[in-house]
Amino acid sequence: MTIKKVEVGHYSIPLPVVLSDSMHGDMYGFELMTVRVSDVEGREGLGYTYTLGAGARAIHSVMEADMVPFLLGRDETRIEEIWQSLWWKLHYAGRGGLAIHALSAIDVALWDLLGKRTDLPLWRLLGGSNPEVKAYAGGIDLMFTLDELLAQTEKNLSKGFRAIKMKVGRDNLYEDVERIGAMRSHLGVNFPLMVDANMRWTVDEAIRAARAFRKFDLVWLEEPTIPEDFLGHKRILSEGGVPVSAGENLHTLFDFQHMLEVNGVSYIEPDVSNCGGVTVWMKVAKLAEARNLPVTSHGVHDIHVHLLGAIPNASYLEVHGFGLERFILEPLTIENGYATANERSGHGIRFDWKALEQYRVS
Repeated sequence: MTIKKVEVGHYSIPLPVVLSDSMHGDMYGFELMTVRVSDVEGREGLGYTYTLGAGARAIHSVMEADMVPFLLGRDETRIEEIWQSLWWKLHYAGRGGLAIHALSAIDVALWDLLGKRTDLPLWRLLGGSNPEVKAYAGGIDLMFTLDELLAQTEKNLSKGFRAIKMKVGRDNLYEDVERIGAMRSHLGVNFPLMVDANMRWTVDEAIRAARAFRKFDLVWLEEPTIPEDFLGHKRILSEGGVPVSAGENLHTLFDFQHMLEVNGVSYIEPDVSNCGGVTVWMKVAKLAEARNLPVTSHGVHDIHVHLLGAIPNASYLEVHGFGLERFILEPLTIENGYATANERSGHGIRFDWKALEQYRVS
């Protein structure tokens, strides 16, 4: 059981449509970093992470210069030992920054490889709770016109979604209220609707917005303020009167522990591509379970469906607007509001490397 080869890749992928949110503005594409870990018997595990266009070269460099040499010759089944060694190797320079993206991708690849060695799908390998997970369509649609927003919603409903998330955080709060009202009228009173502010507001602004949104019976208000303001999240949750979701920008286990300890969220939202991989994601889920809180996800839904399928406190799977469906040979499908983790060994994701090649940077 020895790692024989590690290959890393960096791709710059344009989006078919310009997407916008309140913090990142207009987004024209994203950067994909991949890692393929092979053992001496020829099995290969795949991991990946992404950025919104900045930092990708540095993540690729950390993988190639600092992590690949360390991995060669290691026992690939000792995932926790490898994780801890890489964490402390890069702790002084990395911690929750660029290095954790690189470590996340490698950790995912190692779990995928272990699934292939044991011939188990990832959700079963991790404990196997329920492979059917409720899914919502995560729109990146802040600057869409109302007609475009409703048209996108109809398209998502036709794909099988039975829950929708829309962006908020426009310059005037009344515009957000008007758009949410239109969505609520369009979807009906009992349809699950989430909104996402992408860290736009101060705490007081977020409380004001939450109070204005109460009448729309939202599943949650996501990322109402900056992720580092843990006590601010607690105030928004307790004074705003709307459930709060956050976590996609928390990058260490200790950040998640802090957020949960202050009772800052109703739904915790780790992202396997930037929190430390499967190893940390599952620890966050256990912390939430001990507090009787549900877990949701952010991005990389083809992996997250396995992780949510492995835990008893799963809520919704986000099916993200940055999906890689164009480059995945057997992409995730939605039926009557649910996504189902596949039964292929590991996470079961196979990239179309030929289709990706035209976007390769290094």
